[in-house]
Amino acid sequence: MSKAIDLLKNTPIWQKQRKSKMFAIFCSLVLLAPVFMAGCQKDNSTAAVPATSSNTSPLVAKRDVDAAPLNLRTAGDFTILSETGISTTGVTSITGDIGVSPISSTAITGFGLIKDASNQFSRSSRVVGEVFAANYAAPTPSKMTTAVSDMRTAFTAGNGRIFPAPIVEKFAGNISGRILAPGLYKWGTGVLITSAGVKLSGLADDVWVFQIAKNLTVDNSAKVILEGGAQAKNIFWVVSGKATIGTGANFKGNILCKTLISLNTGATVDGRLLAQTAVTIIAGTVTP
Repeated sequence: MSKAIDLLKNTPIWQKQRKSKMFAIFCSLVLLAPVFMAGCQKDNSTAAVPATSSNTSPLVAKRDVDAAPLNLRTAGDFTILSETGISTTGVTSITGDIGVSPISSTAITGFGLIKDASNQFSRSSRVVGEVFAANYAAPTPSKMTTAVSDMRTAFTAGNGRIFPAPIVEKFAGNISGRILAPGLYKWGTGVLITSAGVKLSGLADDVWVFQIAKNLTVDNSAKVILEGGAQAKNIFWVVSGKATIGTGANFKGNILCKTLISLNTGATVDGRLLAQTAVTIIAGTVTP
């Protein structure tokens, strides 16, 4: 400090004034330094600490990967579709269209068909919908040929499905009294549902495909019960033998059958009956 004062004494006035100002600023900074440092320490001590999480992994949404339903294409336009005939006795009720091909309308019996003026389809008091046959006027023959072809394609696709991994020979084919989760089931034998019934439990978008190498037998009064939002439209019974639905049975799902589908007295089906041979009904109810 003393050296600075002596320097000022030996300096010209204008330089003295300039250096005096610089000296004053220097002294001010020296005096304010402790205050500035204290303020910085205070700010640092009260600064907010960034929030941290002990779990640094990103959240990943759980995905429910489901098999798609079988694509019935135009065969899905029909509640009942057959290649060799549809017959009924008693008071039968069907909601939706029915049809046959390549056989003619003479193979549709018990329905009291009344042909439309267009000659493209018929009507029946037993059918809430229209009745088609290969011998009706165009474009019906082409429509029926395509539908039958789509039915066969869907059967082949259902029988050949491999995803998800098939559950093989479950309960040796007797699924009575069981609860079945969604999936692909495969049997080299027939499948039996007794009066104990079977439950299919799943969500609205879940799919069941049953590959059955022989017959599907649903005993009298048996029930297929759906739980948890499961829908009949997503259930597919792919049957290489014949499918028999017993008296008073309550069945759910679409049957794609290589041979005969028969409904005994009072049987109810919530689904479709798609047969490569015949469909016979005794006072039954079918609703898609």
